[in-house]
Amino acid sequence: MNRVNPKLRNFARHLIIHEAKILEPAGSHPPAAFPVVEKLRPHLAILMGRIGFRSLLARALALAGAEVPWLRNLHLKPDGMLPRVDELAAPVVPADRFEGQVVLVAQLLGLLVAFIGENLTFRLVAEALPKLPAGKKSFKL
Repeated sequence: MNRVNPKLRNFARHLIIHEAKILEPAGSHPPAAFPVVEKLRPHLAILMGRIGFRSLLARALALAGAEVPWLRNLHLKPDGMLPRVDELAAPVVPADRFEGQVVLVAQLLGLLVAFIGENLTFRLVAEALPKLPAGKKSFKL
């Protein structure tokens, strides 16, 4: 099993909680099961193209599925989108859904750090999540 760096996991957790707080007051629900991934999508597609992003996300999903079994039931759509969690045959409890989000985002960020480095990865995160407080846009591995 390829476990992601604990600091990167905590960073992913922070990003997910931050996005949930932004969406919650507005009373809106994210159209996707993985709002952080969806916010990163356009920025990463510019960097690596749609097919490159889909490949990167597919690898992150495979790695995350080794740690969080319900993620193995997710299959990327041809356009690279993830299905909504409520589209799964078996229901996923909120705590498991949250942990799945954390692991998937952490794996995605871990792959990015490996391929393009910390600085560029965190610059992309800052662009994709502009409401994230400045001090929370990066960390040292």
